[in-house]
Amino acid sequence: MRIEDGGFMEKLIVRPTRITPLIYFDPNRGLLELRGKSSPENSIQFYSNLIRDLEEFGRNGKQNLIANFKFEYFNTSSSKCLFDIFRKLNIVKENGFDLSINWYYEEDDEDMLEAGEDYADLLGIEFNYVETQFD
Repeated sequence: MRIEDGGFMEKLIVRPTRITPLIYFDPNRGLLELRGKSSPENSIQFYSNLIRDLEEFGRNGKQNLIANFKFEYFNTSSSKCLFDIFRKLNIVKENGFDLSINWYYEEDDEDMLEAGEDYADLLGIEFNYVETQFD
């Protein structure tokens, strides 16, 4: 769902399902949040609107961005899309704006923590790691 609010870009909101995460991107406030489980049948199609919007934001955005990632689980095909998302987010930083990436993981979920560390290392982006509990 796209919501116009008079800013330079529309909000992108995708409601979560049993197999797909919430996507909330408000480019005019500089806020991105992905939360839940990600194992859609077609990850590339599912994330395509977000990746396109992030590319536009990276090229034309004029503000800082806070990105919150709160995954309980994501499958292999989603991991490739997440890599693409982080590459688009890095454009914000390259254009001189602040980029804050918060990677949430559950206390006992070392795999999720390591996944965030791997993305940060591969892309040379700093992540903030936040231990949490999911409902």
